[in-house]
Amino acid sequence: MPLKQVFTKEEIDRAITRISHEIIENNKGVNGLVIIGIRTRGYILAERIAKVINSLYGTKLDVGALDINFYRDDLSAISEQPVIHNTEIDFDIESKNIILVDDVLYTGRTIRCGLDALIDFGRPKTIQLAVLIDRGHRELPIRADYVGKNIPTSQKELVQVLITWERIFPHRRKSLCR
Repeated sequence: MPLKQVFTKEEIDRAITRISHEIIENNKGVNGLVIIGIRTRGYILAERIAKVINSLYGTKLDVGALDINFYRDDLSAISEQPVIHNTEIDFDIESKNIILVDDVLYTGRTIRCGLDALIDFGRPKTIQLAVLIDRGHRELPIRADYVGKNIPTSQKELVQVLITWERIFPHRRKSLCR
C-alpha cells in the first residue's frame, strides 16, 4: 500500500496549538494542571503542548513521561526482550487535573495501560486524554477529549507519526516512528 501523508509539519503545529487552547478553556486556566505523555511520541507531544501553554500563561507546567510496557497485556507478544524506558513523574499527581497525551488512539488498549499506570502514582482529580490522531476501531470504551485530527482508516492500514526531537530538545536529533 502506498504511503500517504495526512498531516504536514505546519498542520501538526496548528493542531498542537489548538489542543493547547482547548485544554486551557476546558480547565478554566492552568491551576492544578499537569501533562503526562506516554513514551515516546506521547511524551514529545506533551512537551510541545506544555510549551504552548507555558508561553501563553507565563507558567511552567509539570510534564512527565509514562512508560506503560509493564502494564501491557501483550508484552510477551511484542518482544522477548521489550525495551523498557523510565517513567519520569517527579511531581505529585494527587488531586491534579492530568492531561494524558499519546500520538495515535486506535483500540484504546495503550490508553487503558496508561490509566492503570497513573493510578499507581496516586488519585488524580481528573484524567483527560489528548491525542494527535484518532483513527477509530476502538476495542475499549475510551475516547479522547482533545484530538488533533480524526483519520478514518481500515484495520489493515498503519498510521505512522514522525516527530523530530530537536523541536523541543535541540541536543537530540533523532526521528521517531512507529
